[in-house]
Formats: sequence, structure tokens, C-alpha cells
Amino acid sequence: MGPEGESLGVMSNIDALNAAHEAGLDLVEVAPQADPPVCKIMDFGKFKYQMKKKQQEARKKQVQIVVKEVKFRPKTDVHDIDYKVKNILRFLSEGNKAKVTVVFRGREMAHREKGYELIERILEKIGDAAVIESNPRMEGRILFMVLSPPRKGK
Repeated sequence: MGPEGESLGVMSNIDALNAAHEAGLDLVEVAPQADPPVCKIMDFGKFKYQMKKKQQEARKKQVQIVVKEVKFRPKTDVHDIDYKVKNILRFLSEGNKAKVTVVFRGREMAHREKGYELIERILEKIGDAAVIESNPRMEGRILFMVLSPPRKGK
């Protein structure tokens, strides 16, 4: 390619370098895997600047997903559960994931079924506003599950 996109056809390396030098531009290898390699005569500094700007724009459009954690205890009161469920719904509506954690202390470990019942109650209150990403599971004294917002396409 010549200055400003006009085609110069197939040429030797030396001819291409001379043409780029005469135009005051750079000879840039565009497709090194092609046979023969494809080069373009362009202002390389301007090209790098445009690529950097494209990457910045792509980064701006990315959505950062954060996992927000909401902790419960097996003896958490009904009103407190409702309040925390509202927070979970808010996190999900913002596009974040929510980690629901039930922490057991001392003798509460003897009644793990209360933790599972609490998680079931929370899931009933949340309804279709969330998708279970990881099912409830125990790790030591902590019972947890991860909820994510439902997919918009479905």
C-alpha cells in the first residue's frame, strides 16, 4: 500500500523502503503470517496513537463485575433477613454478583439444617431476580452460595 491507501502492488523490500522514505512515512508490517508478508506505508506514530485510543474506548465499555457479600447467622431475625434481601436485590440490579454467607458459631454447628432453611427462605424471597451460580455448600463453619443477575437475553 502506498501513501494514504493507494496500492503499489508487489515490490521488493528495498523498493518498499525507498517509497516509504520518499513519502516521509514508515514501512509497517501488517500481516507477517501471510506469504509474502504484507506491509503498509503509513505514519507508525499516528497508527500507534489510534490503536491506543481504540483500546481505551474498549476498556471504558467493559463492565466490571464485583462480588458483594451479605452475611447471615442461623438466628437472624425475619426483619433483618428482609432488609438484607433488599440489599441483595439492589446488588443484583446493579449487575453485581451476590455471595450469601451463613456463619455458624459454637454449638450452632450441630444445627446446620437451620442454615440451609435460611438459604431456602432467602431464595424464595429473591425469586426470579437471581440465578444460582454456585449451589449452597459448607466450608468449615461457613455455608455460602453465589447468586448472579439473570441474563437479559432470555
